[in-house]
Amino acid sequence: MYVAVKGGEKAIDNAHRWLAELRRGDQAVAELELDQIVEQLSLSVARVMAEGSLFDPRLAALAIKQARGDLIEAIFLVRAFRTTLPRFGGTSPVNTGAMICSRRISATFKDIPGGQILGPTFDYTHRLLDFDLAETGQVPAAEQGADDATAKPHVLGLIGREGLMQAEHATSNDDAIPDLTREPLTYPADRAVRLQALARGDEGFILGLGYSTQRGYARNHAFVGELRIGLVEVEMDIPELGFAITIGEIEITECETVNQFQGSKTEPAQFTRGYGLVFGQQERKSIAMALVDRALRWRELGEDYVGAPAQNEEFVLSHCDNIQATGFVEHIKLPHYVDFQSELELIRRIRAQAGIQADLENGHDMKGAAE
Repeated sequence: MYVAVKGGEKAIDNAHRWLAELRRGDQAVAELELDQIVEQLSLSVARVMAEGSLFDPRLAALAIKQARGDLIEAIFLVRAFRTTLPRFGGTSPVNTGAMICSRRISATFKDIPGGQILGPTFDYTHRLLDFDLAETGQVPAAEQGADDATAKPHVLGLIGREGLMQAEHATSNDDAIPDLTREPLTYPADRAVRLQALARGDEGFILGLGYSTQRGYARNHAFVGELRIGLVEVEMDIPELGFAITIGEIEITECETVNQFQGSKTEPAQFTRGYGLVFGQQERKSIAMALVDRALRWRELGEDYVGAPAQNEEFVLSHCDNIQATGFVEHIKLPHYVDFQSELELIRRIRAQAGIQADLENGHDMKGAAE
């Protein structure tokens, strides 16, 4: 039970002013601008956009600034703002095969059509602090190569041509795909809904579940068939025009994992895939998402349920949202005076009864000793 508390308006106003002062910091230090956040903290911006379900780098940067760098608070701000925006319609599925890749790697094939692109990555850094960044922050200009117009088809298509990869069937009716941001989550959830939930789920939670699948909790040993990061065009069908037009382009990360499938009574032995796609450059999140997606497919593939957390659809989808988790966890700091007083009285009553019983037992023991 919650209790309304009066007389706190002045304290709340002072708390807001104090928060604003701490957000600004030392006035002698130049204020952080949105362009700086967008350009220099791009990975934080990408996470806020992905888990906030809204692609807008400057808006995400504003949320990060307002939240003093607390990304979950920033995600909350973005989602709250998202609910105020009008909805004009739905876009067509993005064609990731036509992506302008800044990074493209495969752990299954060395030589792939279009070539591998190492791109910007921490993978080969030594993880040593670079104190030069604290001094100047100047970076030498990288060499610019010629534009690569080579087609870069999906790597798993190579396996699919041999019939060794389970075919993915696209829905014929886009209206049949539910929108998790507008409709309540129900169980069992189909794969489209699960992917939506995982895409906007907390990176740390999804990462932990993905890690668990690699440690034996789900019998899920995967290879990264392809990981690609780059720009894709977003198109929207205009009924009045009769064709689709490009309304912009966004940066996304896509990951397809390859998993062995022993086959069933109706399906031959073949490879299956896990899928992850998120806004911005977020390869760790996309890989973990693909691992969890594959683990959740045990029922449709006729595999055994081994009780792994990543296989439990309700557990995963009910707890992957960090905004819901934050609300439930932090609500216990709200006034619960009546509830606590009732439990306090209960504890006192139990202790009092236990004391009376102990006194009776002690008296009985003393009487027996005297006899």
